[in-house]
Amino acid sequence: MIKKRVVAIISIAVLMGVMLIICCNVAVRNAAEAKMYSSVENIPYNRVGVLLGTNPVGRTGQPNPFYNHRIEACVALYKAGKIERVLVSGDNSRTTYDEPSCIKADLVAAGVPDSVIYLDYAGFRTLDSIVRAQNIFGLNKFTIISQQFHNERALYIAIHNDIDAIAFNAQDVTMRYWQVRMMVREWLARVNAVIDVFVGKQPHFLGEHITIE
Repeated sequence: MIKKRVVAIISIAVLMGVMLIICCNVAVRNAAEAKMYSSVENIPYNRVGVLLGTNPVGRTGQPNPFYNHRIEACVALYKAGKIERVLVSGDNSRTTYDEPSCIKADLVAAGVPDSVIYLDYAGFRTLDSIVRAQNIFGLNKFTIISQQFHNERALYIAIHNDIDAIAFNAQDVTMRYWQVRMMVREWLARVNAVIDVFVGKQPHFLGEHITIE
């Protein structure tokens, strides 16, 4: 009898967990659906694009295709006149790891002027990047640049912080290994994002206001 009860409790817990993941995924996707663009020609103009950082090197030690495609997307938007300034937001939590500076170097190498690039070194999480863009850099309207799965979550966070954001979908990665791994990670991240919004979680660091000229 006790064994049956334990099995029943575990089964209910698993079912509730699955339902939570599904509900959070649907909420995030529906909130962002009308605010994403995949065409440079069709996306509206915003003065600033917020480029969300990622590791330039994958777990295998090879170049990270997500990183490369985000750089390409940002360069395409800038050269098409869809953005005039770029805020690069990434992780610089360790002295040996600096996403923003690495991204800036690659943007400059691709033709984006150094003078239009601003760096946020405290974009440790997507929530940090989006909320700091508003609270530290004074942006209430901007274009998010990342892959679609990431943009959906970033837009969900922006919407619930009263930010008028749209997103440009960088090219996705079609390799099966990347797809499965990122899908599982994203499902869990979306649950975390919904919880963060619900409890009003704030970035790890705020600080003094920085003006994007």
